[in-house]
Amino acid sequence: MRICVYCASSQECDPLYHAAAFRLGALLAEAGCTVVYGGGSAGSMGAVANGALSKGGEVIGILPKFMADLEWGHPGLTRLELVEDMRERKHRLLTGSDAVIALPGGCGTLEELFEAITLKRLGLYFNPIILLDTQGFYAPLQHFMDQVIAQRFMNEEHHAMWSLVAEPEDVLPAIRSTPRWREDAREIAVVRAGNGK
Repeated sequence: MRICVYCASSQECDPLYHAAAFRLGALLAEAGCTVVYGGGSAGSMGAVANGALSKGGEVIGILPKFMADLEWGHPGLTRLELVEDMRERKHRLLTGSDAVIALPGGCGTLEELFEAITLKRLGLYFNPIILLDTQGFYAPLQHFMDQVIAQRFMNEEHHAMWSLVAEPEDVLPAIRSTPRWREDAREIAVVRAGNGK
């Protein structure tokens, strides 16, 4: 499987986030997965890459040229692909991926995650989206999305577009147990009148 991993470059967060990212990378590599991520060397980005590389895994980084100019790229990847801008980076990360994993992160990670969820809602992406809920990081976001659905900005069915798991060891089982997103995604993309049933 080709797994797209969204993750952060912060080195100031709790080291437990980096440890979980490293463990995830190692587990993905041991399962024979190719890791595709943002190409950075710092924070959870570097940790997930190093975890996969420590087990001989294939790791592909997608890095905008301006970040390469700042020497933010990871020097030890299987392949580092340079792109023009952030928009192209997001497209290349998601295209051809068999699943998305979002690790805890900041606005860049959240933007990538919400774009993947939006594309899934519109029937343009059909594969699993897994949020690694290290230290309960994504619990407030899950509560917020429950509110979005409760207030009728999305349909009840949209709860199934993503799932939260607590530990890196839970990620691959969650991917394998998540069915392909429904082919009638566009029919349920628009919020319906009434109670949504």
